[in-house]
Amino acid sequence: MSLFGQLLWGTAVLSICAIIHVSMVAGSIPILIKAAHTADDRFPKLKVAFLVGLAFAMIVAAHTVQIWVWAISFVVMSALPDIETAVYFSLVTYTTLGYGDLVLGENLRIFSAFAAVTGLLTFGVSTAFLVGLVARVLPKSLD
Repeated sequence: MSLFGQLLWGTAVLSICAIIHVSMVAGSIPILIKAAHTADDRFPKLKVAFLVGLAFAMIVAAHTVQIWVWAISFVVMSALPDIETAVYFSLVTYTTLGYGDLVLGENLRIFSAFAAVTGLLTFGVSTAFLVGLVARVLPKSLD
């Protein structure tokens, strides 16, 4: 694939993942609000743990979906031979571990780097979301 093609397709898959991530994080807000209203106020520390745990589970789900999107894109582009290898490569690339035991050819290296960029950006959003949530619910549990 040409440089332009890698940039184009990498940007497209990154954009799809960003939309998925932001949608899932934003979609979790009404669920968290409802959970906060239904949780028992007699146990504030347990309520905080429950809400943060629920938010954490939703964030993990969002990242998992994106790893699968990248894995499927690697298989569709014939960059990797099977879905198991593609999921593994997507996971280590998305998390920026990059073990180096699997390396794509020159014609897809830039495209695959977009998976790492996706992980960096969405982990930042996830961190900001969790910090904001904890900052909002923790002080109420300390009263």
